[in-house]
Amino acid sequence: MDVLIVGAGPTGLTLGIDLARRGVDALVVERADGLSPGSRGKGIQPRTLEVFDDLGVLDAVRAHGGPYPVRMVWKNGERVGEQPMFDAVPADEGAPCTEPWMVPQWRTQEILRARLAELGGEVAFGREATGLTQDAEGVTVEFADGGTVHARYAVAADGGRSAVRRALGVDMAGETVDPNPFLVADVRVSGLDREHWHTFPADDGTGVMLCPLAGTDDFQLAARLPRGADPEPTLEGVRALVAARTHLDAAAVTKLRWASVFRPRAALADRFRVGRVLLAGDAAHVHSPAGGQGLNTSVQDAYNLGWKLGAVLRDGAAETLLDSYEEERRRNAAEMLGLSTRVHRGEVRRGEATVQLGLGYRQSSLSEETRHAPDGIRAGDRAPDGTVDGVRLFDAFRGPHWTLLGAKAPVAGVRALPAAPASYGPGVFLVRPDGYVGWAGEEATADGLTGYLARFGLR
Repeated sequence: MDVLIVGAGPTGLTLGIDLARRGVDALVVERADGLSPGSRGKGIQPRTLEVFDDLGVLDAVRAHGGPYPVRMVWKNGERVGEQPMFDAVPADEGAPCTEPWMVPQWRTQEILRARLAELGGEVAFGREATGLTQDAEGVTVEFADGGTVHARYAVAADGGRSAVRRALGVDMAGETVDPNPFLVADVRVSGLDREHWHTFPADDGTGVMLCPLAGTDDFQLAARLPRGADPEPTLEGVRALVAARTHLDAAAVTKLRWASVFRPRAALADRFRVGRVLLAGDAAHVHSPAGGQGLNTSVQDAYNLGWKLGAVLRDGAAETLLDSYEEERRRNAAEMLGLSTRVHRGEVRRGEATVQLGLGYRQSSLSEETRHAPDGIRAGDRAPDGTVDGVRLFDAFRGPHWTLLGAKAPVAGVRALPAAPASYGPGVFLVRPDGYVGWAGEEATADGLTGYLARFGLR
Protein backbone atom coordinates (compact mmCIF):
# COMPACT_ATOMS: atom_id res chain seq x y z
CA MET A 1 0.00 0.00 0.00
CA ASP A 2 1.19 3.49 -0.82
CA VAL A 3 -0.65 5.66 1.73
CA LEU A 4 -2.66 4.90 4.87
CA ILE A 5 -4.94 7.79 5.86
CA VAL A 6 -6.07 7.70 9.48
CA GLY A 7 -9.40 9.48 9.88
CA ALA A 8 -12.47 9.74 7.64
CA GLY A 9 -13.40 13.36 8.25
CA PRO A 10 -13.30 15.99 5.50
CA THR A 11 -9.49 15.99 5.52
CA GLY A 12 -9.00 12.26 5.14
CA LEU A 13 -11.77 11.88 2.57
CA THR A 14 -10.46 14.78 0.47
CA LEU A 15 -6.97 13.31 0.47
CA GLY A 16 -8.37 9.89 -0.42
CA ILE A 17 -10.15 11.39 -3.44
CA ASP A 18 -7.09 13.26 -4.66
CA LEU A 19 -4.85 10.20 -4.35
CA ALA A 20 -7.40 7.89 -5.98
CA ARG A 21 -7.62 10.05 -9.09
CA ARG A 22 -3.81 9.93 -9.31
CA GLY A 23 -3.71 6.15 -9.21
CA VAL A 24 -2.13 6.07 -5.77
CA ASP A 25 -3.02 2.99 -3.69
CA ALA A 26 -4.49 4.49 -0.51
CA LEU A 27 -6.80 3.33 2.27
CA VAL A 28 -8.80 5.53 4.67
CA VAL A 29 -9.35 4.02 8.12
CA GLU A 30 -11.74 5.36 10.75
CA ARG A 31 -12.06 4.32 14.39
CA ALA A 32 -15.83 4.94 14.51
CA ASP A 33 -18.36 2.62 12.90
CA GLY A 34 -19.51 5.35 10.50
CA LEU A 35 -18.98 8.93 9.45
CA SER A 36 -19.14 11.45 12.28
CA PRO A 37 -22.53 13.10 12.85
CA GLY A 38 -23.25 16.77 13.38
CA SER A 39 -23.30 19.94 11.32
CA ARG A 40 -20.01 21.15 12.90
CA GLY A 41 -18.09 22.98 10.14
CA LYS A 42 -21.06 24.00 8.02
CA GLY A 43 -19.43 26.89 6.11
CA ILE A 44 -17.69 26.11 2.83
CA GLN A 45 -15.53 29.06 1.81
CA PRO A 46 -15.16 30.12 -1.84
CA ARG A 47 -11.60 28.79 -2.14
CA THR A 48 -12.75 25.39 -0.91
CA LEU A 49 -15.60 25.46 -3.43
CA GLU A 50 -12.91 25.84 -6.11
CA VAL A 51 -11.12 22.81 -4.67
CA PHE A 52 -14.36 20.84 -4.68
CA ASP A 53 -14.92 21.83 -8.31
CA ASP A 54 -11.57 20.29 -9.23
CA LEU A 55 -12.30 17.13 -7.22
CA GLY A 56 -15.67 16.59 -8.90
CA VAL A 57 -18.01 17.23 -5.96
CA LEU A 58 -19.06 20.85 -6.47
CA ASP A 59 -22.40 20.04 -8.11
CA ALA A 60 -23.38 17.78 -5.20
CA VAL A 61 -22.25 20.37 -2.64
CA ARG A 62 -24.31 23.03 -4.41
CA ALA A 63 -27.33 20.73 -4.64
CA HIS A 64 -27.31 19.82 -0.94
CA GLY A 65 -26.58 23.26 0.54
CA GLY A 66 -27.60 26.87 0.29
CA PRO A 67 -26.55 30.47 0.95
CA TYR A 68 -26.28 31.87 4.44
CA PRO A 69 -29.38 33.68 5.71
CA VAL A 70 -29.38 37.18 7.16
CA ARG A 71 -29.08 37.38 10.93
CA MET A 72 -32.23 38.37 12.85
CA VAL A 73 -31.63 39.82 16.31
CA TRP A 74 -34.23 39.19 19.01
CA LYS A 75 -34.65 41.00 22.32
CA ASN A 76 -37.33 40.19 24.90
CA GLY A 77 -39.30 38.20 22.36
CA GLU A 78 -39.29 40.98 19.76
CA ARG A 79 -37.42 41.28 16.47
CA VAL A 80 -35.14 44.28 16.76
CA GLY A 81 -33.38 44.20 13.39
CA GLU A 82 -31.49 42.37 10.70
CA GLN A 83 -27.71 42.23 10.36
CA PRO A 84 -25.74 40.69 7.47
CA MET A 85 -23.54 37.81 8.56
CA PHE A 86 -20.81 38.68 6.05
CA ASP A 87 -19.39 41.74 4.35
CA ALA A 88 -20.02 41.35 0.62
CA VAL A 89 -16.97 40.48 -1.50
CA PRO A 90 -17.32 41.58 -5.14
CA ALA A 91 -17.09 38.78 -7.69
CA ASP A 92 -15.22 39.16 -10.99
CA GLU A 93 -13.93 36.97 -13.79
CA GLY A 94 -10.95 35.82 -11.75
CA ALA A 95 -13.04 34.98 -8.68
CA PRO A 96 -16.55 34.12 -9.88
CA CYS A 97 -17.57 32.72 -6.49
CA THR A 98 -17.05 34.93 -3.44
CA GLU A 99 -19.87 33.91 -1.08
CA PRO A 100 -19.63 31.07 1.45
CA TRP A 101 -21.99 28.14 0.97
CA MET A 102 -23.67 26.33 3.85
CA VAL A 103 -23.60 22.54 3.96
CA PRO A 104 -23.81 20.56 7.23
CA GLN A 105 -20.53 18.78 7.78
CA TRP A 106 -22.17 15.36 7.94
CA ARG A 107 -23.55 15.97 4.45
CA THR A 108 -20.19 17.16 3.12
CA GLN A 109 -18.64 13.95 4.41
CA GLU A 110 -21.31 11.84 2.72
CA ILE A 111 -20.64 13.61 -0.58
CA LEU A 112 -16.89 13.12 -0.28
CA ARG A 113 -17.25 9.46 0.64
CA ALA A 114 -19.50 8.86 -2.36
CA ARG A 115 -16.95 10.48 -4.66
CA LEU A 116 -14.16 8.40 -3.14
CA ALA A 117 -16.17 5.26 -3.86
CA GLU A 118 -16.74 6.38 -7.47
CA LEU A 119 -12.97 6.52 -7.88
CA GLY A 120 -12.49 3.06 -6.40
CA GLY A 121 -11.38 4.16 -2.94
CA GLU A 122 -12.73 2.85 0.32
CA VAL A 123 -13.09 3.60 4.02
CA ALA A 124 -12.47 0.87 6.59
CA PHE A 125 -14.60 1.67 9.63
CA GLY A 126 -14.05 0.35 13.15
CA ARG A 127 -10.26 0.55 12.82
CA GLU A 128 -8.82 2.51 15.75
CA ALA A 129 -5.15 3.40 15.34
CA THR A 130 -3.24 3.08 18.62
CA GLY A 131 0.42 3.34 17.65
CA LEU A 132 2.97 3.15 14.87
CA THR A 133 6.54 2.42 13.98
CA GLN A 134 8.44 3.59 10.93
CA ASP A 135 11.72 3.05 9.14
CA ALA A 136 13.33 4.21 5.93
CA GLU A 137 10.95 2.10 3.84
CA GLY A 138 7.56 2.77 5.37
CA VAL A 139 5.17 2.98 8.31
CA THR A 140 3.43 0.23 10.25
CA VAL A 141 0.26 1.39 12.02
CA GLU A 142 -1.09 -0.67 14.92
CA PHE A 143 -4.81 -0.98 15.67
CA ALA A 144 -6.84 -1.64 18.79
CA ASP A 145 -7.95 -5.02 17.45
CA GLY A 146 -4.34 -6.17 17.32
CA GLY A 147 -3.98 -5.85 13.57
CA THR A 148 -1.45 -3.80 11.65
CA VAL A 149 -1.25 -2.11 8.26
CA HIS A 150 1.99 -1.28 6.47
CA ALA A 151 2.22 1.59 3.99
CA ARG A 152 4.95 3.65 2.39
CA TYR A 153 3.47 6.78 4.02
CA ALA A 154 0.83 7.50 6.64
CA VAL A 155 -1.26 10.63 7.13
CA ALA A 156 -2.74 11.59 10.48
CA ALA A 157 -6.17 13.07 9.78
CA ASP A 158 -7.67 11.78 13.02
CA GLY A 159 -8.71 15.03 14.67
CA GLY A 160 -7.60 17.33 17.45
CA ARG A 161 -6.96 14.44 19.84
CA SER A 162 -4.98 12.58 17.20
CA ALA A 163 -3.66 9.24 18.39
CA VAL A 164 -1.11 9.28 15.58
CA ARG A 165 0.22 12.69 16.59
CA ARG A 166 0.59 11.51 20.19
CA ALA A 167 2.36 8.35 19.04
CA LEU A 168 4.83 10.54 17.16
CA GLY A 169 5.44 12.67 20.24
CA VAL A 170 4.56 15.89 18.42
CA ASP A 171 3.45 18.68 20.76
CA MET A 172 0.56 21.00 20.03
CA ALA A 173 0.90 24.47 21.51
CA GLY A 174 -2.05 26.81 21.80
CA GLU A 175 -4.36 28.91 23.89
CA THR A 176 -7.92 29.05 25.12
CA VAL A 177 -9.75 31.44 22.83
CA ASP A 178 -12.75 31.87 25.11
CA PRO A 179 -13.10 30.77 28.76
CA ASN A 180 -16.88 30.42 28.43
CA PRO A 181 -18.40 27.03 27.65
CA PHE A 182 -20.17 26.52 24.33
CA LEU A 183 -22.85 24.10 23.29
CA VAL A 184 -23.59 23.29 19.65
CA ALA A 185 -26.40 21.00 18.57
CA ASP A 186 -28.51 19.96 15.60
CA VAL A 187 -32.16 20.29 16.55
CA ARG A 188 -35.64 20.35 15.08
CA VAL A 189 -37.44 23.53 16.19
CA SER A 190 -40.94 24.86 15.60
CA GLY A 191 -42.00 28.49 15.75
CA LEU A 192 -39.12 30.09 13.80
CA ASP A 193 -38.89 31.01 10.13
CA ARG A 194 -36.08 29.54 8.03
CA GLU A 195 -35.21 32.79 6.23
CA HIS A 196 -33.08 34.12 9.09
CA TRP A 197 -30.21 33.13 11.36
CA HIS A 198 -31.93 33.86 14.66
CA THR A 199 -29.78 35.30 17.45
CA PHE A 200 -30.79 35.88 21.05
CA PRO A 201 -27.99 37.92 22.70
CA ALA A 202 -27.86 38.61 26.42
CA ASP A 203 -26.42 41.76 27.95
CA ASP A 204 -23.46 39.85 29.44
CA GLY A 205 -22.15 38.67 26.07
CA THR A 206 -23.66 35.21 26.27
CA GLY A 207 -26.50 34.08 24.06
CA VAL A 208 -28.06 31.55 21.73
CA MET A 209 -28.17 31.36 17.94
CA LEU A 210 -30.43 29.14 15.85
CA CYS A 211 -29.39 28.82 12.22
CA PRO A 212 -31.52 26.94 9.69
CA LEU A 213 -29.30 24.27 8.17
CA ALA A 214 -29.47 24.45 4.39
CA GLY A 215 -30.67 21.28 2.72
CA THR A 216 -32.34 19.96 5.89
CA ASP A 217 -35.31 20.65 8.15
CA ASP A 218 -33.03 21.20 11.14
CA PHE A 219 -31.42 24.15 12.88
CA GLN A 220 -27.93 24.37 14.28
CA LEU A 221 -28.06 25.70 17.82
CA ALA A 222 -24.93 27.45 19.06
CA ALA A 223 -24.84 28.83 22.60
CA ARG A 224 -22.19 30.79 24.50
CA LEU A 225 -22.91 30.31 28.18
CA PRO A 226 -21.69 31.97 31.38
CA ARG A 227 -18.41 30.85 32.90
CA GLY A 228 -18.93 27.95 35.24
CA ALA A 229 -22.05 26.75 33.45
CA ASP A 230 -22.27 23.03 32.82
CA PRO A 231 -24.56 22.59 29.81
CA GLU A 232 -26.10 19.18 29.23
CA PRO A 233 -25.93 17.92 25.63
CA THR A 234 -29.26 16.12 26.00
CA LEU A 235 -32.73 16.82 24.66
CA GLU A 236 -33.93 18.01 28.06
CA GLY A 237 -30.82 20.13 28.54
CA VAL A 238 -31.25 21.79 25.14
CA ARG A 239 -34.95 22.36 25.77
CA ALA A 240 -34.19 24.06 29.09
CA LEU A 241 -31.55 26.24 27.43
CA VAL A 242 -33.89 27.35 24.65
CA ALA A 243 -36.72 28.07 27.09
CA ALA A 244 -34.43 30.13 29.34
CA ARG A 245 -32.72 32.18 26.61
CA THR A 246 -35.29 32.68 23.86
CA HIS A 247 -39.00 33.48 23.63
CA LEU A 248 -39.69 29.85 22.64
CA ASP A 249 -40.93 27.33 25.14
CA ALA A 250 -39.21 24.01 25.78
CA ALA A 251 -41.68 22.05 23.66
CA ALA A 252 -40.57 24.02 20.56
CA VAL A 253 -37.51 21.77 20.45
CA THR A 254 -38.99 18.58 19.08
CA LYS A 255 -35.86 16.58 18.30
CA LEU A 256 -32.15 16.49 19.13
CA ARG A 257 -29.95 14.85 16.51
CA TRP A 258 -26.48 15.63 17.85
CA ALA A 259 -24.84 17.84 20.48
CA SER A 260 -21.38 18.74 21.72
CA VAL A 261 -19.97 20.87 24.56
CA PHE A 262 -16.58 22.54 24.19
CA ARG A 263 -14.43 25.56 25.00
CA PRO A 264 -12.94 27.20 21.90
CA ARG A 265 -9.20 26.94 21.61
CA ALA A 266 -6.50 27.55 19.02
CA ALA A 267 -3.55 25.19 18.74
CA LEU A 268 -0.84 24.39 16.20
CA ALA A 269 1.31 21.26 15.99
CA ASP A 270 5.04 21.83 16.27
CA ARG A 271 5.61 19.77 13.15
CA PHE A 272 3.51 18.63 10.20
CA ARG A 273 5.92 15.91 9.14
CA VAL A 274 7.89 13.28 11.03
CA GLY A 275 9.67 10.98 8.62
CA ARG A 276 7.06 9.14 6.59
CA VAL A 277 4.12 10.40 8.63
CA LEU A 278 2.36 13.68 7.82
CA LEU A 279 -0.22 15.56 9.90
CA ALA A 280 -3.25 17.24 8.35
CA GLY A 281 -6.48 18.91 9.41
CA ASP A 282 -7.38 19.08 13.09
CA ALA A 283 -4.52 16.72 13.89
CA ALA A 284 -2.24 19.62 12.90
CA HIS A 285 -4.29 22.68 13.88
CA VAL A 286 -7.41 23.32 15.98
CA HIS A 287 -9.52 26.44 15.43
CA SER A 288 -12.35 28.31 17.04
CA PRO A 289 -15.38 27.63 14.82
CA ALA A 290 -15.87 31.38 14.34
CA GLY A 291 -15.38 32.49 10.77
CA GLY A 292 -15.54 29.01 9.26
CA GLN A 293 -11.79 28.49 8.80
CA GLY A 294 -11.11 25.08 10.37
CA LEU A 295 -12.72 22.66 7.90
CA ASN A 296 -11.62 24.80 4.96
CA THR A 297 -8.00 24.97 6.07
CA SER A 298 -8.10 21.21 6.63
CA VAL A 299 -9.47 20.42 3.17
CA GLN A 300 -6.74 22.58 1.66
CA ASP A 301 -4.09 20.71 3.66
CA ALA A 302 -5.23 17.55 1.90
CA TYR A 303 -5.32 19.30 -1.47
CA ASN A 304 -1.76 20.54 -1.02
CA LEU A 305 -0.49 17.15 0.13
CA GLY A 306 -2.26 14.99 -2.44
CA TRP A 307 -0.41 16.13 -5.54
CA LYS A 308 2.93 16.03 -3.75
CA LEU A 309 2.43 12.44 -2.61
CA GLY A 310 1.36 11.62 -6.15
CA ALA A 311 4.50 13.21 -7.58
CA VAL A 312 6.73 11.22 -5.24
CA LEU A 313 4.90 7.90 -5.53
CA ARG A 314 3.94 7.95 -9.22
CA ASP A 315 6.13 10.46 -11.06
CA GLY A 316 9.47 9.80 -9.41
CA ALA A 317 9.88 13.18 -7.72
CA ALA A 318 12.40 13.35 -4.90
CA GLU A 319 11.03 12.42 -1.52
CA THR A 320 12.22 15.78 -0.20
CA LEU A 321 9.30 17.38 -2.06
CA LEU A 322 7.17 16.38 0.92
CA ASP A 323 9.11 18.83 3.08
CA SER A 324 7.31 21.62 1.21
CA TYR A 325 4.00 20.42 2.67
CA GLU A 326 4.99 21.49 6.17
CA GLU A 327 6.73 24.59 4.82
CA GLU A 328 3.60 25.80 3.03
CA ARG A 329 0.75 24.53 5.17
CA ARG A 330 2.09 25.22 8.67
CA ARG A 331 2.60 28.90 7.83
CA ASN A 332 -0.88 29.02 6.29
CA ALA A 333 -2.48 27.27 9.27
CA ALA A 334 -0.83 29.69 11.69
CA GLU A 335 -2.31 32.63 9.76
CA MET A 336 -5.78 31.03 9.73
CA LEU A 337 -5.60 30.26 13.45
CA GLY A 338 -4.91 33.90 14.18
CA LEU A 339 -7.75 34.93 11.90
CA SER A 340 -10.23 32.53 13.52
CA THR A 341 -9.34 33.87 16.95
CA ARG A 342 -9.74 37.49 15.86
CA VAL A 343 -13.12 36.74 14.29
CA HIS A 344 -14.21 34.98 17.48
CA ARG A 345 -13.25 38.00 19.56
CA GLY A 346 -14.99 40.43 17.21
CA GLU A 347 -11.81 42.04 15.96
CA VAL A 348 -12.31 41.04 12.30
CA ARG A 349 -15.49 40.93 10.24
CA ARG A 350 -16.41 37.90 8.17
CA GLY A 351 -15.87 38.81 4.54
CA GLU A 352 -12.80 39.38 2.40
CA ALA A 353 -10.48 38.13 5.15
CA THR A 354 -12.31 34.84 5.60
CA VAL A 355 -13.11 33.64 2.05
CA GLN A 356 -9.50 32.38 1.65
CA LEU A 357 -9.14 33.57 -1.96
CA GLY A 358 -6.10 35.69 -1.10
CA LEU A 359 -4.04 32.89 0.44
CA GLY A 360 -0.88 31.87 -1.36
CA TYR A 361 2.67 30.61 -1.18
CA ARG A 362 4.91 33.42 -2.39
CA GLN A 363 7.49 32.59 0.28
CA SER A 364 7.57 28.88 -0.60
CA SER A 365 10.67 27.20 -1.94
CA LEU A 366 8.42 25.85 -4.71
CA SER A 367 7.55 29.34 -5.95
CA GLU A 368 9.99 30.52 -8.62
CA GLU A 369 9.46 34.06 -9.90
CA THR A 370 12.03 34.58 -12.67
CA ARG A 371 10.76 37.85 -14.18
CA HIS A 372 12.76 41.00 -13.48
CA ALA A 373 9.74 43.23 -12.81
CA PRO A 374 6.61 41.11 -12.29
CA ASP A 375 3.34 42.98 -12.62
CA GLY A 376 0.12 41.24 -11.58
CA ILE A 377 -0.03 37.59 -10.63
CA ARG A 378 3.22 36.27 -9.19
CA ALA A 379 4.64 32.83 -8.44
CA GLY A 380 2.94 31.52 -5.33
CA ASP A 381 -0.38 33.27 -5.96
CA ARG A 382 -3.70 31.54 -6.48
CA ALA A 383 -4.27 31.23 -10.23
CA PRO A 384 -7.45 33.22 -11.01
CA ASP A 385 -10.15 32.09 -13.39
CA GLY A 386 -10.49 33.67 -16.83
CA THR A 387 -10.89 32.76 -20.48
CA VAL A 388 -8.27 32.04 -23.15
CA ASP A 389 -9.36 31.26 -26.73
CA GLY A 390 -12.83 30.39 -25.49
CA VAL A 391 -11.51 28.02 -22.81
CA ARG A 392 -12.36 28.75 -19.20
CA LEU A 393 -9.24 28.41 -17.05
CA PHE A 394 -10.96 26.57 -14.22
CA ASP A 395 -12.08 24.00 -16.78
CA ALA A 396 -8.52 23.74 -18.06
CA PHE A 397 -7.13 23.37 -14.53
CA ARG A 398 -9.59 20.64 -13.55
CA GLY A 399 -7.75 17.37 -13.11
CA PRO A 400 -4.46 16.18 -11.61
CA HIS A 401 -2.19 17.79 -14.22
CA TRP A 402 -0.11 20.98 -14.42
CA THR A 403 -1.22 23.82 -16.74
CA LEU A 404 1.04 26.17 -18.67
CA LEU A 405 -0.26 29.56 -19.79
CA GLY A 406 1.63 31.39 -22.54
CA ALA A 407 3.94 28.74 -24.01
CA LYS A 408 4.01 25.24 -25.45
CA ALA A 409 4.21 22.36 -23.00
CA PRO A 410 7.86 21.22 -22.80
CA VAL A 411 7.06 17.79 -21.33
CA ALA A 412 4.17 15.33 -21.05
CA GLY A 413 1.75 15.77 -18.19
CA VAL A 414 1.35 19.52 -18.76
CA ARG A 415 -1.67 21.06 -20.48
CA ALA A 416 -0.85 24.25 -22.38
CA LEU A 417 -2.87 27.29 -23.44
CA PRO A 418 -1.37 29.94 -25.73
CA ALA A 419 -1.65 32.83 -23.31
CA ALA A 420 -2.74 33.98 -19.89
CA PRO A 421 -5.67 36.37 -19.46
CA ALA A 422 -4.76 40.05 -19.38
CA SER A 423 -5.67 40.09 -15.68
CA TYR A 424 -2.55 38.02 -14.95
CA GLY A 425 -0.20 40.62 -16.36
CA PRO A 426 2.61 39.85 -18.82
CA GLY A 427 4.46 36.56 -18.55
CA VAL A 428 4.35 32.79 -18.80
CA PHE A 429 2.66 31.03 -15.89
CA LEU A 430 2.93 27.41 -14.80
CA VAL A 431 -0.04 26.46 -12.62
CA ARG A 432 0.42 23.68 -10.08
CA PRO A 433 -2.10 20.85 -9.76
CA ASP A 434 -3.57 22.63 -6.72
CA GLY A 435 -4.30 25.85 -8.60
CA TYR A 436 -1.36 28.01 -7.53
CA VAL A 437 1.29 29.50 -9.81
CA GLY A 438 4.51 27.57 -9.25
CA TRP A 439 6.77 29.18 -11.84
CA ALA A 440 6.50 32.48 -13.72
CA GLY A 441 8.80 33.73 -16.46
CA GLU A 442 9.20 36.22 -19.26
CA GLU A 443 6.94 35.95 -22.28
CA ALA A 444 9.81 35.77 -24.76
CA THR A 445 11.46 32.77 -23.13
CA ALA A 446 10.73 29.91 -20.80
CA ASP A 447 14.28 29.47 -19.54
CA GLY A 448 14.34 27.39 -16.40
CA LEU A 449 10.89 25.88 -16.91
CA THR A 450 12.13 22.43 -17.90
CA GLY A 451 14.41 22.27 -14.89
CA TYR A 452 11.62 23.40 -12.61
CA LEU A 453 9.29 20.65 -13.87
CA ALA A 454 12.01 18.05 -13.44
CA ARG A 455 11.84 18.63 -9.69
CA PHE A 456 8.42 17.01 -9.77
CA GLY A 457 9.34 14.05 -11.95
CA LEU A 458 8.08 15.64 -15.18
CA ARG A 459 10.83 15.15 -17.77
